[in-house]
Amino acid sequence: MRSATPSASPDNLCASAAQTFAAPSHSALSGYRKRTCPFHTQSAKIVPVTKATFLIASLLALTLTPLHAQDVTGDWQGTLKASGVELRIVVHISKNAAGNLSATFDSPDQGATGIKVGPIDLRGTKLNFTVISIDGSYQGNLNAAGTAISGTWTQHLDFPLDFQRVAAAAKTGHKPAPPSDIDGTWYGTLDTGATKLHLVFHIVNTEDGLTATMDSPDQGAKGLPVTAVTRNGATLKLEMKQLAGGFDGRIVSAGAPAIEGRWTQGGGSLALTLTRE
Repeated sequence: MRSATPSASPDNLCASAAQTFAAPSHSALSGYRKRTCPFHTQSAKIVPVTKATFLIASLLALTLTPLHAQDVTGDWQGTLKASGVELRIVVHISKNAAGNLSATFDSPDQGATGIKVGPIDLRGTKLNFTVISIDGSYQGNLNAAGTAISGTWTQHLDFPLDFQRVAAAAKTGHKPAPPSDIDGTWYGTLDTGATKLHLVFHIVNTEDGLTATMDSPDQGAKGLPVTAVTRNGATLKLEMKQLAGGFDGRIVSAGAPAIEGRWTQGGGSLALTLTRE
């Protein structure tokens, strides 16, 4: 039969601590004064709590309190940069009733939206997710304010990628506006000497200003978004950061409509004239 647990009286506590507070031999420590058992006192007294002990207790309570995961739900936007190429990346993160995270992935400059994100996990401030369809993954750290994530995008190679929380994700749809004088489809041919590459630009005026997409039929590319369209009088600039390139031209009004200029990419430049059909 198991013996009863002794009560926590001063005598019992003192007995259990006897080994700890027993006096050492005289040879081991001369001048030793017999210690008093800490569980025995002359009379029951309340030991006052000082500011120092209260502070220590508070800090211990804080460190023992479990940290709640930060809220990472919402829209996040960053820019992937590599060898002069810039790609905007947008991640939409949501949470279901059970608290499980899910997300979709957009690459506006490549015309890709709603790509399903595979496993996504937030542990403390560590965010990890995988985009299986493009063999990519991300690891990052959420800041204390929950407004930014700094980390690394991995897709065969590692690239720095930081996200900022945004109130609204990058706009991909635009409401139409009355057409401008350069609205329409423009065709041109890049002649490299060794080969010819056909380009097609679709320019549309919207409530947000001029927008455009580009096709490269010989490469099987269609609907690549033009990052920015800037018109200043007769000059027109079509910027495509996702290709580290773009077109600078001048609108010719005499005769058949045309835009004459140059295509620049990767430090090289070729003449390019666009005509509308």
